[in-house]
Amino acid sequence: MYHPSLLNLLENKIIASFLRIDFALSGSHKTIKITSMSAKYKKPTLFFPGHTACAGCGQNLTARHVINTLGPNTIVVNATGCLEVTTTKFSESAWGVPYIHSLFENPSAVATGVLTALKNQKKEKGTNIVIFAGDGSTFDIGFGLLAGMFERGDNILYVCFDNEGYQNTGAQASGSSTIGADTTTTPIGKNSMGDDKMKKNMVAFAVSQGATYVATSTAAYPKDIEEKVKKALGFVGPKYIQILVPCIPGWGIETNKTVKVARLAATTGFYPILEIINGDVTKVLKVTAQKPKIDDYLKLQGRYKHLFKSEDGKNIIKKLQRICDANIEVYGLCPTCEEHQILMQYKK
Repeated sequence: MYHPSLLNLLENKIIASFLRIDFALSGSHKTIKITSMSAKYKKPTLFFPGHTACAGCGQNLTARHVINTLGPNTIVVNATGCLEVTTTKFSESAWGVPYIHSLFENPSAVATGVLTALKNQKKEKGTNIVIFAGDGSTFDIGFGLLAGMFERGDNILYVCFDNEGYQNTGAQASGSSTIGADTTTTPIGKNSMGDDKMKKNMVAFAVSQGATYVATSTAAYPKDIEEKVKKALGFVGPKYIQILVPCIPGWGIETNKTVKVARLAATTGFYPILEIINGDVTKVLKVTAQKPKIDDYLKLQGRYKHLFKSEDGKNIIKKLQRICDANIEVYGLCPTCEEHQILMQYKK
């Protein structure tokens, strides 16, 4: 049975704010002290402090902006990964909304189950169903079930927090990892310069499967993220937003460089920020006239430091620069380019 003071908080819906609950035992007497911590924050939040993410974590920083934009009438289905591990350790939770932890492979199926249950109860209107998943779940292990969600046309928002590897389990390579990245499963060595595979184009896949709204962003642009989440909610059917979120230990960056690295990913053209509605590119983030080179992005990250030490490494840097240049051309990112409809794939 709830303590009367806790019951009062529940009845007045104050439980949605951040609470500190202290329990004390004295003989046969039990006391509960409940303190609302909301006064410490300028705005109400649905993603509470006290989680165990690394200092400077791009993913948790971004997740806070996404969930606060979605609002309290939201159900989160979260695939296994850093976000799940750092926010739900027993017996604590950083979430101020209903939250379900799924496996790596099945968040799309679980979200469909939630949607079906709400429909059966005639409660689906006004409730946002969102999937939070990393690139391991999205690009690899859960790829098939994500395809099923797109095919069914389920009215679900899928947000991929892309940190380009299985960072929670030791920085192994994923289908999102980039050429030249030093990971624990693509380590550098005498005969290896790191990952040798191209990053999968999940944006192209989402568009090809009929997602009504598709967008990308990075942790450097919280307002852009918030605007795209709001816009996505205005579309019926499957929506896909992919956000680059730097990982401090996995990428080998300083804790105060998260935003800088995320911004360089976009301004070099390496990670295009764009919006696609019903298959048409409607908005892109242009690069500056004096756009930074890919070197500026790579030098801040330990996973690429080996590329600057040999001719083979420098050739990979040139290849990465060509990817940036191709993105700028194909997506119309240069300041003088006109935004135009394009095929959602790299030219080369």
